[in-house]
Amino acid sequence: MSTVKLEYSTNHVGVLTLDRPEAANAFSLQLLNDLHHTLDKIEQNHELRALIITGNGQKAFCAGADLKEREHMNDNEVMATVRKIKDTITRIEDLEIPTIAAINGAAFGGGLELALGCDIRIASEQAKMGLTETSLGIIPGAGGTQRLSRIVGLGKAKYLILTATRLTSQEALDIGLVEEVVSGKFLMEKALEIAGAIAQNGPIGVKQAKKAIQLGFQTDLKTGLKIEEECYTKTIPTEDRKEGIRAFKEKRKPQYKGK
Repeated sequence: MSTVKLEYSTNHVGVLTLDRPEAANAFSLQLLNDLHHTLDKIEQNHELRALIITGNGQKAFCAGADLKEREHMNDNEVMATVRKIKDTITRIEDLEIPTIAAINGAAFGGGLELALGCDIRIASEQAKMGLTETSLGIIPGAGGTQRLSRIVGLGKAKYLILTATRLTSQEALDIGLVEEVVSGKFLMEKALEIAGAIAQNGPIGVKQAKKAIQLGFQTDLKTGLKIEEECYTKTIPTEDRKEGIRAFKEKRKPQYKGK
């Protein structure tokens, strides 16, 4: 039985749910394998324009590593598992389509690292989150030390990681760690609203915009501007660009095909 569910809405949006509520949706080896198989399907589905990632239940988005499973591993197995979590999150980050983390509950350690690998993060009012690994004698090993500082700044990232601070969703919003906080009962509604707003835009343009932002942020401004130009160039010969212009002239909603 799979520990990951993938559902599709009618407007080119996918919803990926981590489905181990009895274990706070923690990263077991099976869940990681199931996640990779699910990502295979997502990468092969060219109709998808946005992806929501969430956890089953109200208690946890993802509690990070499965510590019960890990206590039976030797040192090499632990490192291999950490590397697999990191590679999984990087694979999500590298998806062409935008990803939205709908943080429905606790997101600690690798769970928050998963959310950091998404393009947009929204959280329920009851959600709590943090990179708390130093309280266990280790460090964030699935990208947290690198991604958190790029999102909230170097000093704030050091403070949060070194003190193993646990944040409320409102505190996360205040420092720019999440983009929105909503009532838990409206979380998926809000996530679908954001995903729908993305999906109605030109899919080629959206993919190239994500690429330009993501690659440009990692380099200097001059190189970033060159990346932006290259990404813009890829939108020029498309049917979607022509459709966008026609729809604007005709004062109607464009019907984009991703071509």
